[in-house]
Amino acid sequence: MRIAIAGAGIGGLAAACLLATNGHQIDLFDQFAAPRPIGSGLMIQPMGLHVLDLCGAGDSVRANGQTIARMLGHDGARRILDVRYDPAGRIPRQGTAIHRATLHAALLNATLAHGVTITPAMSVQSAPLHGNQRHLHMTNGTTHGPYDLVIDATGAGSTLSPLKAHALPYGAIWGTVPWPETTDLPQNQLTQAYHRASRMAGVLPLGRVPNRHGPHAAIFWSMPRETLAHWPQTALEDWKAQATTHWPALTPFLETLTHTDQMTTATYTHGTLKRPYAPALAFIGDAAHRASPQLGQGANMALFDALALARALHQNPLDDALPRYAQTRRWHVRLYQTLSAVFTPQYQSNSRILPALRDHILAPASLTWPMPRVLSRIVAGTLIPPLAGEPAPQIHLGLNT
Repeated sequence: MRIAIAGAGIGGLAAACLLATNGHQIDLFDQFAAPRPIGSGLMIQPMGLHVLDLCGAGDSVRANGQTIARMLGHDGARRILDVRYDPAGRIPRQGTAIHRATLHAALLNATLAHGVTITPAMSVQSAPLHGNQRHLHMTNGTTHGPYDLVIDATGAGSTLSPLKAHALPYGAIWGTVPWPETTDLPQNQLTQAYHRASRMAGVLPLGRVPNRHGPHAAIFWSMPRETLAHWPQTALEDWKAQATTHWPALTPFLETLTHTDQMTTATYTHGTLKRPYAPALAFIGDAAHRASPQLGQGANMALFDALALARALHQNPLDDALPRYAQTRRWHVRLYQTLSAVFTPQYQSNSRILPALRDHILAPASLTWPMPRVLSRIVAGTLIPPLAGEPAPQIHLGLNT
């Protein structure tokens, strides 16, 4: 089958690897002159790492990322969030924190090793259907095709996806900094500090970052969406004083920051396509569903989409494969979109009631059996199987069987 993939991000590269493995002819297009990631750090959950193994990128991610055993959040002296990947000490499960550039490089190398050709500087304008096939019309006036299937992996800025997502009231600024020798924060822990739900700071250990020496960390600071546009004009030293007053442990992480452009602004939206496909067209990743990064599932959802689509195409003719792909991912996507909608306002909003409920009811309850195990499965992405009908520990097996 001749397949075009628009977008060389995490989902697009993973789909290219998996589909090339099954013998499909893949044309991969990316809007940038050279494929590159957008963003700072992220979490790869255990099952997402299995998908990366299938792609041939897992070993590189393990070697360059940072294992995470715990997620800890506090508001002053109160412990608000405490999630361990292995709360009972019986399952060798952990997350992997990694810089987007490191993950992207691992997937890009795996994609090229599969013989996939990437055409850069190609922004998709439309993908009209002609009979049973589609062509890709680019903004530079070129046309490519015909293709038996077009996969839209262009993310939240997709020109093909009909998804109408609503803007979330809070975004964040992100930066990548060297891991300071003077910090007491553990390197196997995501640590966050809150003030109600209106302020959140965090440190995510990242491991290695391309073209930089030593271990690094992603630092982030939540901000109302309407103030993010003014970040470049912010007096950096004033913000650093505010941030370190909020959380003194952040001080050594900010020492290398000298300009506001070292921190990248990010806004978030929430929404889900009811049907992530059309004739000869499939949507994966943020082109199909978008949410806050609060649960740390964004990259993993794109990886699961890529695997589900590759599986469906391997096991079914095209007309049946696209509905099968949607069915396989439906309930997992719906569950995590719902969880994101419920949890995010407790940590990023102007509400005073929600963080009070979080602190005085939900936080104590989260430490009581069986909630530690439930929370562990939520952050691992396996509260229900990511691919319907397949037990989570087995989704990495048998792609070519």
